[in-house]
Amino acid sequence: MDYVRLPLLVLVLGLVPLWYHTGAAGLHVREEQKRNCSAVKLDLSAVIHRVDPRFLSVTIDASLAAEEKFMSLLGSAKIRTLAKALTPSFLRFGGTRQDFMVFTPHRFHRDAAGFTAEPNSYEKKAGIRVDGHQLGKDFTRLREMMSQSKLYRGAGLFGPDVGQPRDRRTDLLDGFLQSGAKAVDACTWHHYYVNGRDTSLEDFLDPEILDTLALKTKEVLQKVKLVSPEKPVWLGETSSAYGGGAVGLSDTFAAGFMWLDKLGLAATLGLDVVMRQVFIGSGSYHLVDDNLDPLPDYWLSVLYKRLVGPEVLKVQFSSFTHSKTVRLYLHCSNRHRYRRGAVTLISLNLGETAASVCLPPLAASRTPHAFVLQSAGEGGLYSRSVQLNGVVLKMEDDQTLPDLTGLLLRPSERLQLPAFSLAFFVLTDAQAAACL
Repeated sequence: MDYVRLPLLVLVLGLVPLWYHTGAAGLHVREEQKRNCSAVKLDLSAVIHRVDPRFLSVTIDASLAAEEKFMSLLGSAKIRTLAKALTPSFLRFGGTRQDFMVFTPHRFHRDAAGFTAEPNSYEKKAGIRVDGHQLGKDFTRLREMMSQSKLYRGAGLFGPDVGQPRDRRTDLLDGFLQSGAKAVDACTWHHYYVNGRDTSLEDFLDPEILDTLALKTKEVLQKVKLVSPEKPVWLGETSSAYGGGAVGLSDTFAAGFMWLDKLGLAATLGLDVVMRQVFIGSGSYHLVDDNLDPLPDYWLSVLYKRLVGPEVLKVQFSSFTHSKTVRLYLHCSNRHRYRRGAVTLISLNLGETAASVCLPPLAASRTPHAFVLQSAGEGGLYSRSVQLNGVVLKMEDDQTLPDLTGLLLRPSERLQLPAFSLAFFVLTDAQAAACL
């Protein structure tokens, strides 16, 4: 039997499946299918890390407090609706302007958590050079003062909020850990990928730039582990580009690739909290614009909150054609939304061509829920609108978010990732032992 005659036999007899071909041509077809599919291995047996339930958290920059609209923002029904969808989370009030504010103890709630901005920036901003060891001693003294206060003895203390390890910042972190690690509830640092003034769309989609987070995170974790092995490590401030973000990029659909990959990679590496700069106001990296309309990263964050649980699982994949452009992360699903045993596969396709993710047979027999995000409108990746499974997302009114429902897929060994897309696939019947 040769390749040319086979289709006729299929039509007449209906006995031979269409994908079955003999000879070299048939082998070529199957190999081509494998090359176009990322083969995934899911380890559902054990949790490799468990993040804080408030893992995805947000910040407000102190510069916003100087604006007249600040108080009206706090009372806005719309902003409260938008904020509520991101709970549970921490709200960090920080930034450069906060370093020059006066703290009035009797006006603060006892559960408030205080932060300051990048001690390493004091020299540039205020002409003050901070010594890491002295900073640690200052935190230790502050902890002693808090323990003697009726209002603040139960409050959290977090620091040093140093920038990502580089040059003298490394020495500052080392010195702080030696003298102040025991004083803080979590060690905090900041991370940005690129300079917002000279970056490009290509940078936002570059796997090598995304991978720089792993290098910096491992360096910080190693330093903390040597001094205080059980101390949680947080990204106390982070976004795509420093300097207020990249105009025309940090508030568009393109920013979602850096944001979702950071969430997936940070949890996998062992960070416990990631605080997004900013929820509203300040620069171009906000989740909500000046008109209080949600931007693409806001919708991405809400979906993450709803679908992803704190338990991190191990996922491995191999691909002939998409080894760099397809990135995957795996968690137990949010138990408030899905039954125990369900898992959520976080997926990114950085490439300009569609990709397929091949699931193992056990997972392929289940019925996944798909939440696929793509840019909406004429702006392409520069768009400030996003569509979920083909439907553009926008608020119904000031107190109502749209119905963020998934698309029920048929059981299949393949999950389809459109070009330049972000997706969550919930395997509702995975029965993962680690998630039971």
